[in-house]
Amino acid sequence: MRRQYKQKAQFSKIAKERIVLLLEEAEKVYPEHPHLSHRYVELARKIGTKNKVRIPSLLQRKFCKHCYKFLMPGKNVRVRTHPGYVVYHCLECKGTMRYPYRKEQKAKKKS
Repeated sequence: MRRQYKQKAQFSKIAKERIVLLLEEAEKVYPEHPHLSHRYVELARKIGTKNKVRIPSLLQRKFCKHCYKFLMPGKNVRVRTHPGYVVYHCLECKGTMRYPYRKEQKAKKKS
């Protein structure tokens, strides 16, 4: 029983590393080959779902939650700030995502 748990932990660690590498590579490749970066996002999502690993929250903001395309500000996503949250508007599928930033505001007020 313990051996299976250790193997699962190792697999999830490797899967998370691969997800991070794929999304970093997608960012590098986007200017020349946008379709390739979209494919990297697709592969990263497949790895995450197959191994039941969550994609880190900062990396989740790098792709659209509706069409799963890689997002590059100024190219295929419009970023706007509102009081308490940031709005990402995907120009490929016209989907919107809102991310709160209250923790950052509280930290800023404290310092």
